[in-house]
Amino acid sequence: MPHEFTRLEQTRLEKLERLREAGMEPYPNRAGRTHTAAEAKAALETAEAAGDADAPRVTVAGRLRAMRPMGKITFAHLEDESGRLQLFFQANTLGKDRLKLFNKLFDLGDFIQASGFLFRTRSGEITVHVKDFRMLAKAITPLPPAKDEIVDGKVVRHAVLADPETRYRQRYADLAVNPEVRRIFRTRAHIVRALREFLDARGFLEVETPILQPIYGGAAARPFITYHNQLKQKLYLRISFELYLKRLLVGMFEKVYEIGRDFRNEGISFKHNPEFTQLEFYWAYADYRQVMALTEEMLAFVADRVLGTRKFTWQGHEIDLTPPWKRVELRQGLLEATGVDIAACPDAQSLAAAMKAHGIEPKRGASRGKLIDQMVGDFLEPTFIQPTFLYDYPRDISPLAKAKPGDPTTVERFEGFIGGMELCNAFTELNDPIDQEARFLEMGRTYAADDEERHPIDEDYLRAMRYGMPPNGGFGMGIDRLTMLFTDKHSIREVILFPHLRDRGADGNEQTTADAAEPLS
Repeated sequence: MPHEFTRLEQTRLEKLERLREAGMEPYPNRAGRTHTAAEAKAALETAEAAGDADAPRVTVAGRLRAMRPMGKITFAHLEDESGRLQLFFQANTLGKDRLKLFNKLFDLGDFIQASGFLFRTRSGEITVHVKDFRMLAKAITPLPPAKDEIVDGKVVRHAVLADPETRYRQRYADLAVNPEVRRIFRTRAHIVRALREFLDARGFLEVETPILQPIYGGAAARPFITYHNQLKQKLYLRISFELYLKRLLVGMFEKVYEIGRDFRNEGISFKHNPEFTQLEFYWAYADYRQVMALTEEMLAFVADRVLGTRKFTWQGHEIDLTPPWKRVELRQGLLEATGVDIAACPDAQSLAAAMKAHGIEPKRGASRGKLIDQMVGDFLEPTFIQPTFLYDYPRDISPLAKAKPGDPTTVERFEGFIGGMELCNAFTELNDPIDQEARFLEMGRTYAADDEERHPIDEDYLRAMRYGMPPNGGFGMGIDRLTMLFTDKHSIREVILFPHLRDRGADGNEQTTADAAEPLS
């Protein structure tokens, strides 16, 4: 359905046609920028320091942010990704008609190009004395307004576009008017770069594994399902990289990692999105304690690179990533927090009874592993504000981890928590193909066919294991959650450029049909 233009958009469309009539193409094929705003400022400062009498000449380009016509002169501000720069338009230089064209037909939000020489105004502001200008892209829809505020003595621009739903749906407008949002995503990119730098320097090889998979696995999650028409085959969007990365250990790669998207067809919350970015690595001849030490070292390194410090504030808490992190054994942690000794409760019935005896209402019909998970989520996770490793998990909820010697009910697994939320998960990986097949079969008997925790049997993965897989430690971490921590954001939607949202109907309201996305929890 064709877009219905608003009155303001109609006015801008008329200006667009008047530009063409005046001989100025509003959408030219090429730009001629020679300097960013920051480079232009640096060029004048360098010339001043060298005592150069000739003012640097520049051609800059960006969005028009402010216009102040003052009779025969006009001051304006242009903004590009590097910052803002003042422009000075003068009738004596450009001619009255050209200055009038700028004042009447150019609008805030337009992408423009301006050429001229640099100078300082009486107030000391670096400015371009404009000799020529042109339109690069006429903005038909006005951007949301923005306002400047003084924060800690600095001018900070905030978008008046305040409704989170609108900001996420129109991220392009959010980014265009809010430098703080752009900073979040630069920080995210720097985090990924630092992770790669750390792992590459330690001999890890970055690889890519299939996103479309005939069998999903490597995590307890419900997958998205699709269909390949040519192959007449049902496929799944991956929920984890794990089983493919571990196949590479069989193939004699000893240290591998992947950074990419996973997809889980589950509920949405402040820390969950249906597609998210994950780092996973697998390290031959290492165990979960070596991975634990590497995790501390890696995140301290990333903080040094990205933040310049290992201490930062998240939601009012000062977090310190300096190793060593606190370590809590899961059984002992639950015993101290709840009074329940999970080792004394070998099945779901006995554990549920023990929980009730200590005033905890167990989830109805939950397995032993899920009941333990419930207590961890309710009594331990919220208390782990400072970096903490919770280790030695029940075998029930860790089908790919190796059992502790002498204790077949407990596996060598840890999860890392910061700010009261899970950040990472790691195992001493199971490499016994007979044990692995038995666990897959056990899960098939224990869980209902539609249970999210139920793993399908991946025969090819078992075949790979039978060729021999070295002992290894595996690790997974959410990049989105790490970005939330480093940028002091409480919602995962703030750190994903285009988060998934419900569809809106023709009236602009959210759909409430059965196929709409699940509500925020």
